[in-house]
Amino acid sequence: MPNRSDRIKKGLERVPHRALIYATGVPKTEMKKPFIGVATSFSDLIPGHIGMRDLERFIEKGVHTGGAYPMLFGLPGVCDGIAMGHKGMHYSLPSRELIADIIESVAEAHAFDGLVLLTNCDKITPGMLMAAARLNIPSIVVTAGPMMTGRYKGMRTSFIRNTFEAMGAFREGKISKDELDACELGACPGAGSCQGLYTANTMNCLTEAMGMSLPTCGTAMAQTAEKRRIAFASGERIVELVKKNVTPRKIMTRAAFENAIRVDLALGGSSNTVLHLLAIAHEAGVKLPLETFDEISRTTLHISCIEPVGTHYMEDLHWAGGIPAVLSRLKDKLKDGPTVSGLRVKAIANAVKDIDDEVIRPLDKPYHAEGGIAILKGNIAPLGAVVKQSGVSAKMMRFTGKARCFDSEEAAMKAILGRQIQAGTVIVIRYEGPRGGPGMREMLAPTATLMGMGMGESVALITDGRFSGGTRGPCVGHISPEAMEGGPIAFIRDGDIILLDIPNRSLELKVSVEELAARKKGWKPPAPKIKTGWLARYAKVVTSANTGAVVK
Repeated sequence: MPNRSDRIKKGLERVPHRALIYATGVPKTEMKKPFIGVATSFSDLIPGHIGMRDLERFIEKGVHTGGAYPMLFGLPGVCDGIAMGHKGMHYSLPSRELIADIIESVAEAHAFDGLVLLTNCDKITPGMLMAAARLNIPSIVVTAGPMMTGRYKGMRTSFIRNTFEAMGAFREGKISKDELDACELGACPGAGSCQGLYTANTMNCLTEAMGMSLPTCGTAMAQTAEKRRIAFASGERIVELVKKNVTPRKIMTRAAFENAIRVDLALGGSSNTVLHLLAIAHEAGVKLPLETFDEISRTTLHISCIEPVGTHYMEDLHWAGGIPAVLSRLKDKLKDGPTVSGLRVKAIANAVKDIDDEVIRPLDKPYHAEGGIAILKGNIAPLGAVVKQSGVSAKMMRFTGKARCFDSEEAAMKAILGRQIQAGTVIVIRYEGPRGGPGMREMLAPTATLMGMGMGESVALITDGRFSGGTRGPCVGHISPEAMEGGPIAFIRDGDIILLDIPNRSLELKVSVEELAARKKGWKPPAPKIKTGWLARYAKVVTSANTGAVVK
């Protein structure tokens, strides 16, 4: 079978093309080999990506060893933690689309035969998977690995609980300034994606679960010899995938997405995975309704409790057996299928010999009888909303409160820090959806501050925006349709009664149909928050959260 790259390097009419390729230093002896694009998101900006120079070397070694020629090209990345709480967070989710578009552009323009996708953090991993699904050329993903936990006074520390929640704890006088300073310096000790089952690590685990990275890649720690070996093996393996024409859509089937969802729910992962799996499925041509998450959640046991909802960390999950061990626990409910490793899903699950029962519980000792995520509907969210139910206490699974409405995250945060929120309140943050934000900002600061202030069992928060994977507590996001599209969340008023009923999957505003219709009459969306640049264009073409916030 001819290589895709032949179109830039074979024939008399390609003399100029070959001249330019030789100008990059490619030896003539390598021209007959497959050209492998190594899409690297190395950056000095993101802790999860600062160690990628090392992994690039090992991927290159693997590609050469496999008999192909590697060519690196760079991709941008946004660190959600650094972008959070200010204008920068508007750019985070939209950067997912940019990453997919850049990979498509370079891979098609340079006619790569295959791709190695080196990634790690929040929107970069789903953006790369979207590109792989869209292009459908042989591809393999290498995730750079989780960060080790920090240490303070004999206790392990992590990014979310020991920085964001520390803000609220310090405000309440629960910790000293010295302890706050120690959090800043020690919570993130070095390279890697943040230590808990936040969005980055959840997506990396799901990438492995759906078969797009090698076994243990999703949890193998950053800057370890094991991660180097995985990078090398991935470089070697892509050459085999090219030779056999194993393309992403042969792996990312409906069954693979269902397996990934089930693993996500068993782990109690980030609610952002709903957005990303929907978007990746869209690119793969797989029909994946939002309701699928809830259907699978009803029949999936929550068997692992990783930070932010538990006391274990990614390093614990890895040493407990990693994703292969989770697959082993769930194997009776998994669907078999191929993976980039050449092994089938059930074969990986069946090969597991040892599992740490404390970190990945047996099925007869689950944390919860349902999966970590639930999909809610009701007159506030006719098209659906998402809650990380594994992070909600039993007391708050059903909650009735009075609405306190804010049209931006900043306004809500000011009220929270100003101690203006009373027990029994449902905080409503709107006009923060994909179009209204624009960019559907993560709102970890309000939720973490509420938890740090000890209000996690007396206040709920709902929004058409989204949350960090580090969010815990009674927080409902992705409310669709969003306020900017005239969704019912736009018409909630201060003092309205809201009922949150997670077991019955309901989110209801106790206002009559007639009253809601009267409120909507004459409503006009507010002026866009951002009127220029790329985000202004994005706001015009992005779809609702219940579709994955894909662009039209």
